[in-house]
Amino acid sequence: MKSVIIRITLLVTLSAMMAGCNLRPLYAGGTTGVVAQQLGNVEIEPIAGKAGWLTRNALKDQLEAFEGQETKYRLTVALEDKIAGFGVRSDDRITRERRTLRARYQLVRLSDSVVVLDATAGSDAGIDVVSSEYATLAAEDTALENLATRVANQIVTRLSLFARTEANTSPEP
Repeated sequence: MKSVIIRITLLVTLSAMMAGCNLRPLYAGGTTGVVAQQLGNVEIEPIAGKAGWLTRNALKDQLEAFEGQETKYRLTVALEDKIAGFGVRSDDRITRERRTLRARYQLVRLSDSVVVLDATAGSDAGIDVVSSEYATLAAEDTALENLATRVANQIVTRLSLFARTEANTSPEP
């Protein structure tokens, strides 16, 4: 009985602490929320290369869920895709590769062409190099697809944080 009272007291105390920390959901309001409306106003410029195509599609997939009324921002992304071999055997064959995808992105406000957000995102993946060249190429492609999705997730998360900050600092009409 005493442990139940302690647990209830702890639960009430933690609930009160969480309410006092000003913790709010990022996507509060769903598709009609402030963040969703801002994300719907972003246009994504084409990105060069296969990695760019994959990243742009991943960004579009996430941002198309939010429909804006007009384009207010332009997102430009520059990617750097590298594959580095390591894990060398005694016969100088590489046994392991690391694929790294880094993005530098800028969010430009179209009304005055000011860069309002300039940030980077990135991720990497390890790839086993096997005796079959096809299997290694397939693993490299799969890694690129996964990396493009991860980088797009990071970009959208950062854009969401920016949108929430902008909504909190801009005066309401």
